[in-house]
Amino acid sequence: MNYQDITNQQRYFFNTNATKDVAFRIKELKRLKAILKKNEKLLYDAIYIDFKKSEFETYTTELSIIYHEIDLALSKIKKWVKKRKVSTSLVNLPGKSYILPEPYGTVLVIGAWNYPYQLSLCPAISAIAAGCTVILKPSELPSSTSSILAQLINQNFDSNFFKVIQGGVKETTKLLKVKFDKIFFTGSVTVGKIIYQAAAQHLTPVTLELGGKSPAIITKDVNIDLTAKRLVWAKFLNAGQTCIAPDYVMVESSIHDQLLSAIQNHITKADYNVSNHNYTQIINDKNFDRLTKLIDPSKKFIGGIGDAKKRIIPPTILKDITFSDPSMQEEIFGPILPILTFDSIDQAIKKIKSLPSPLSCYVFTKNKTLKNKILHEIPFGGGAINDAVMHFIEQSLPFGGIGDSGIGNYHGKYGFETFSHHKSILQKTFWIELNLKYAPYSIKKLKWLKRLIG
Repeated sequence: MNYQDITNQQRYFFNTNATKDVAFRIKELKRLKAILKKNEKLLYDAIYIDFKKSEFETYTTELSIIYHEIDLALSKIKKWVKKRKVSTSLVNLPGKSYILPEPYGTVLVIGAWNYPYQLSLCPAISAIAAGCTVILKPSELPSSTSSILAQLINQNFDSNFFKVIQGGVKETTKLLKVKFDKIFFTGSVTVGKIIYQAAAQHLTPVTLELGGKSPAIITKDVNIDLTAKRLVWAKFLNAGQTCIAPDYVMVESSIHDQLLSAIQNHITKADYNVSNHNYTQIINDKNFDRLTKLIDPSKKFIGGIGDAKKRIIPPTILKDITFSDPSMQEEIFGPILPILTFDSIDQAIKKIKSLPSPLSCYVFTKNKTLKNKILHEIPFGGGAINDAVMHFIEQSLPFGGIGDSGIGNYHGKYGFETFSHHKSILQKTFWIELNLKYAPYSIKKLKWLKRLIG
């Protein structure tokens, strides 16, 4: 497959201006939703093969988010594409200034494996809404979901507009040698750096949605039971294979034991099991082995004994953890939750700030002063107060990281803007022209300019 030819064909189609027609974008977004709705059973079956993921979780964490993203774009796109008037300075009067959004062109979207439908299609939806042509490269790790995406997209869309290319490192490396007008990548920091370096060869703008060790900070004044309930759900959703899952907990020492007890209680109540349709497999043997090595048996509070054949690791809580433990050396991305304690919020903040900026941060507290202090002092992509993960579904909020956790953001209008160039326009008339800027210059003209410019 010649990727340069595919890209050239998409760029040729883009230059016909067909995708700049809002009616075209609306038609294609409706087509995508109709295809997904019609083939939901195939989508459920494919992801079950890869993850043993239930229809309930597939709908709530994948398809419903995709449908909402499409619906929002359909309802707002005519507003998003309008030029936005801005103020004009005195020196340019009579005249007017405005910003005109225009699509970047031919874009590459590289999806992630942990939510293979949502993290591939939501950026593609934003690109289509912005008026781009799209080449989508889903992750090869969940091979069944990658195959069904390729089947549904490639059989129902013009490849000059929207095409799925399957493959692994070899295919991605070849794709990155081609010049795109924008690259959107979701995945690890390590691969993100490779993407960024490749894009730099063509001066291609990049959005990177990465990860990191997202902390949950819990103070002594919280509702311990509800805090534990929300933490357990957020951490063990998709067996912890969520980029914004709480990666570790820092809890005030005085409530440490109570929190552990409440967490254990809610894990028991949830009864996490694939057969209960509320748990999933680890994606592959490599990640299963990696996660197993992060579990220190001497610090295991509950869980820890996995089934290698089925690639299942039960919800695992580690206690008496320090920042030197193996579980604190990398993003966990699995069903393992280390619990650390603090006595001084200043020391806790200082330690978190010494680490790479996380994608998310969760603060559980009733103390407004402490909440504001943490929000003000710790850099992170986004997060929640007294909850975890749920900020992701708010389409009015931009989603993205900072520093090592990513560059740029998307969701809703922010996704549209990510795939749009904002063209700045000054429009003047011909009916009057002041001579202040023209030679010959004089002291009198300078005085007038200073009055106008300030």
